[in-house]
Amino acid sequence: MKNLRLNLLAIALLSGITTAFAQQKNEWDLRIRAIAVVPQESATIGVIGGGINISNTVVPELDFTYFFANNFSAELILATTKHKAHTTGSNLTAIGGPASADVDLGSVWLLPPTLTLQYHVPTGTGFKPYVGAGLNYTFFYSANKGTTVQGIKYQNTASFAAQAGFDYDITKKVFLNLDVKKIFLKTDVKVDAANLTPASNPGLSATLQAIPATVNIKPWVIGVGVGFRL
Repeated sequence: MKNLRLNLLAIALLSGITTAFAQQKNEWDLRIRAIAVVPQESATIGVIGGGINISNTVVPELDFTYFFANNFSAELILATTKHKAHTTGSNLTAIGGPASADVDLGSVWLLPPTLTLQYHVPTGTGFKPYVGAGLNYTFFYSANKGTTVQGIKYQNTASFAAQAGFDYDITKKVFLNLDVKKIFLKTDVKVDAANLTPASNPGLSATLQAIPATVNIKPWVIGVGVGFRL
């Protein structure tokens, strides 16, 4: 009897899922947002130690959403952001500097396409909340080494993304949107600071040529904008 009940429950769940995905909506939405990218940064830095500071930024963003069922969709966001970075509290005594200093690491551009699968909560009103989860892949490009070191290199990387937000209908075709994402972004960085080696200690050059760092960026991405049903 217990197995029968479990089988009936499994059939009911499968039937519900099948029905949900069979009700194809085939709708495309386009959103234009302003997004604030707020890193929650931390780092493990070799040789000189210290922490990391990464600047916030606000940029325009474009996203496309496809409803493949009434309450299920996939969203792809497209934006690019520029961030300044510097270490905090690094120990530079080995090269004749202070025991606690900030080292300018210049700036870098990030291109982080993010694809999420979303569930839209049915409310029967113009207020339409949703939650989502998916994958991000971040490309680091146009790195500017700044005024202190002679080189810096970031590793492109994939990460998990989670989101929540809502649409609010103005008309049948136009709606407002508020969206919050958390991207669990981490990257490996190599800093070339061999140019800082004092002439009296040439043996440091190889050590400072590739200072390794693991940097947790983990930004909040907070977006506000307008959407259009196509």
